[in-house]
Amino acid sequence: TYQPERRGRLWAPGQEPGIDPTQSHDGHESSTVPLLFEECEIKVVDFSLESIEVHTLDNKSLANFLDGPRPDWVSCRWVSVNGLSWDVIKLLGNDKGLHSLAIEDMMNTNNRTKADWYSDHIYMDLPLQKLIHLHSSSDSDSDSSDSDDERGKNPRTRRKRSFWSWLRRSKAERDKDEPPKPVDMPADVHDPTNGFITAHVSPSTNSRVTQLRTLQRYHGGPNEERIQFMENHSALASKNLGVSVEQVSIFLTADNTVLSFFESSAEDIETPILSRLNTPATILRRSPDASIMVQAIIDAIVDLAIPVTTAYQDAIGELELDVLTEPDIRHTTALYVLTSEMSQFKSEISPIVNLVGSLRDHKSEPIGTPGLSGKPGKISPSGVIISNMTSTYLSDVEDHCVLISESLDQMRRAADNMIDLIFNSHSAVQNESMKQLTLVTILFLPLTFLTGYFGMNFERFAGIRGSDTYFWKIAIPICFAVS
Repeated sequence: TYQPERRGRLWAPGQEPGIDPTQSHDGHESSTVPLLFEECEIKVVDFSLESIEVHTLDNKSLANFLDGPRPDWVSCRWVSVNGLSWDVIKLLGNDKGLHSLAIEDMMNTNNRTKADWYSDHIYMDLPLQKLIHLHSSSDSDSDSSDSDDERGKNPRTRRKRSFWSWLRRSKAERDKDEPPKPVDMPADVHDPTNGFITAHVSPSTNSRVTQLRTLQRYHGGPNEERIQFMENHSALASKNLGVSVEQVSIFLTADNTVLSFFESSAEDIETPILSRLNTPATILRRSPDASIMVQAIIDAIVDLAIPVTTAYQDAIGELELDVLTEPDIRHTTALYVLTSEMSQFKSEISPIVNLVGSLRDHKSEPIGTPGLSGKPGKISPSGVIISNMTSTYLSDVEDHCVLISESLDQMRRAADNMIDLIFNSHSAVQNESMKQLTLVTILFLPLTFLTGYFGMNFERFAGIRGSDTYFWKIAIPICFAVS
């Protein structure tokens, strides 16, 4: 059935908006609704100017930790959750009084990039896109290198052959000069049952393997055949690379706490931020401000998209070399798939600029929005504050997004120009063929006319009694005059 994707709940038109964490299930009246459960990796980072503590928790130990008091020395707290599980969402939602609409948006993993302002917290939603290495049980570095060597032959080093020698070549030899065929994905990579693929969390094969969603699976809809076709024909598939997309949900509360929920890539964000927090001279450590922590998370998410842009630049560079040396109509398929991926990639990057602008333009007046279960929302005297320093560094994040978007636009224009070049080259070849046919026709048309004229059965025609020189005396001047 065609229904919107929801994690841990069934969808039906006209439902009550929002998911109330105070309920015993996921907010639905029916207890038969499947619950969302996953073993989560939870890190709680408490820090101040003088000290820092990192607590590693799981689904079971989180409740006991939240029951304890927050130490007085803690200036800022960051709770990072890797995985979406209803028991964890419920505990943190009740502890911080998260709005039911924000929780529903967090469980809808195909949401738009946005920032929603509530009475004592902000909910931010944005995609995390990164370069991954497609994994299969039959991965082999030697096979991969051989395949790359075969595909990476420089077409400019091929010897020029005459027409007759080319005609005598066997079909197997001609196939070597054809553009690369679509790469068949490993059979155990795709998992059509849940829309995920098996892949390494980074371009390195040494990284851990998990279930991820590619760009095509994130945007492709329910048509599995189209998704697999687009993935098999991807310009990055020949290098066993792909682009994964997942939703990241961030809460900034009025008590200087940041909650971040990742589907599977929390480690990519936690590692650089914890490294900065463990260094006393960094901005994060010297200014224990929750809003600057939000800026650090968004900045790390945007930075993960930069290698994707570089990979697309490399792919389009290889296609450009093939098109310039030996343009083939089959290159248009690869170019179309590449431009489609870049369009989807840009559609997730560009809205981050609006999110950053919303944070920079925010004023810290308290907003009285309804809380959970219709109860009045708690209004903090100071509200949620975006500091001036955070606004300054958010401009750097905005610059990165703009640079990525401009680079993608430039590559899309280059791909469009290459498609035009392919068709123009084929049109030029056809025009040259038509020119040669026309020239031959012009040369032989007068001769054909004269042959037919002199071949008629006239009763009295003096020219017939003469030799063939009479024919050439008439045919040659007329041929030159016509041509």
